[in-house]
Amino acid sequence: MTTTPLTNKSIQRYALGIFLAWVAIFVLLFYYTLNFSLMVSVSDSLITNVLLAMGCMILSNLLGYYQPKTETILFVLVLTVMLALLITFLSNVSLNFLFPNDVTYQSFLDLSLIVRFLIIFVFLAWCSLANILWYRIEEQSATQERLLTAQTLSKEAELNKLRHQLQPHFLFNSLNSVYALTIVNPQEAGTMIMKLASFLRGTLKRDDEVWVNVGEEMEYIQLYLDIEKVRFSHRLNIDVKVDEETLALCLPGTLLQPIVENAIKFGLYNTSAAITISIFVRVEGNALVVMVQNPYDPEVKATGGTGFGLTAIRRRLYLLFADEKLLHTQSTEDNLFITTLKIPQKQ
Repeated sequence: MTTTPLTNKSIQRYALGIFLAWVAIFVLLFYYTLNFSLMVSVSDSLITNVLLAMGCMILSNLLGYYQPKTETILFVLVLTVMLALLITFLSNVSLNFLFPNDVTYQSFLDLSLIVRFLIIFVFLAWCSLANILWYRIEEQSATQERLLTAQTLSKEAELNKLRHQLQPHFLFNSLNSVYALTIVNPQEAGTMIMKLASFLRGTLKRDDEVWVNVGEEMEYIQLYLDIEKVRFSHRLNIDVKVDEETLALCLPGTLLQPIVENAIKFGLYNTSAAITISIFVRVEGNALVVMVQNPYDPEVKATGGTGFGLTAIRRRLYLLFADEKLLHTQSTEDNLFITTLKIPQKQ
């Protein structure tokens, strides 16, 4: 909703100060310089300046409700001239009515008519320009605020979309494994269903949490790893090392699971041998560093995939930190694929 300048407390005090000073200046001018009586001086100053103040208020409210998109200067000029003529006419009629027998003052009113009109016109023109500037600045501020709100909502929507897109393919894989286990090992299938339920329950709780501490995230990751251990049995070994000082640090929720899933997929899917997935969590300066590494066979073509997991994480990090270098991947000479994640900590 558009607010007028006169609703601002500071401007109200400023306008009142100008009004009182303007009234006092005119009283002194009429009384000491032009030698009119105190009654005439006060009446002239009050009537003229009250009408002028009313004209400024009319201008302020009118320009707040309507400003033409084109020909704004012409519109304001015509409006200002009409108000200046009306104020000059009303003040002249009122003062003539109050002091009909003061010949000297009546003569002064007739001679000063054009000067009065010009003074009133200049003051109203200044008031119009000040109001137009106020409304333009307010409009720009409101537009900027709406833009920032839209960008924030868009960013949050994209973050939620990315977070939710990461879960379905893991769920489908787990359900396929549960189906297979129900045939060959019903007990393990039951265990996996319970862990899967706990994992998904944790996912639902996290839907509204952007930041979680490392301790909570590692508990969540452990649930995921327990499910994968049921799926792959002795083929999957896990080595997790979390520095004590990192447990209270924070990171975006559900960020590690896709990285670990990526390591398991590319470490296990192309081999029948047992592998070890290593997860290291430590602090470097003002950043939390998480490193996940998995072995891979450079001579075996990787299982086809969309590459969505790491791409989504990189996009989430960019939306949160505006930095594209927080996720880094590399391959070592001893056939290890390492994914390194850096999370700057809030001050």
